[in-house]
Amino acid sequence: MKLFQIFFLLLAISACSQKREALPGDTEWQKQMNADFKDATKSPLKEKDRKAFKGLDFFSFDSIYVVDAILTRTPEEKPFKMKTTTDRLADYVKYGIVQFEIEGQSFKLDIYQNLGLMEKEGYEDYLFLPFLDNTNGKESYGGGRYVEARIPKGNNIVINFNEAYNPYCAYNDKYSCPIVPRNNYLNRKIEAGVKAYDKH
Repeated sequence: MKLFQIFFLLLAISACSQKREALPGDTEWQKQMNADFKDATKSPLKEKDRKAFKGLDFFSFDSIYVVDAILTRTPEEKPFKMKTTTDRLADYVKYGIVQFEIEGQSFKLDIYQNLGLMEKEGYEDYLFLPFLDNTNGKESYGGGRYVEARIPKGNNIVINFNEAYNPYCAYNDKYSCPIVPRNNYLNRKIEAGVKAYDKH
């Protein structure tokens, strides 16, 4: 009798796990992003959108968007108030300039530190790279996207645009998101990272 009970219990568990749809993602980063968006404790989505969530839309991973950049530090920069999508002004400081090439085309972007985040354990070396490109408003979110990095020991830093993500306000207007500075515009398509969000 006990064997039958165990058998039916295992059958029920198996059926439940099969009903749970695996979230899409070609890389570990993509899979983790989808898992976080489905998780009620981490997701920026409105509840009704989260319940219907099937996964973010990503550009295919492309190694040309994993760039080796030269970091020029700018230690004399003064803290400033970065504009956001609301009336809130966020405290940032420009940490430096990153210079790199993509398919022979040279670019440079300002990279920042969030002064409030620097005080949190584990984020002391966190760098924030907001950028605009020629996919904005078409394939990707109109307000630009963000990439994260860590302060390197030397002057070489890897920027992985395949991990470019949308500001949370692309999903939910309750968030206040830093507006990408106009000078951080890349005059080409960066076909990497998260695409524009379409909840339908």
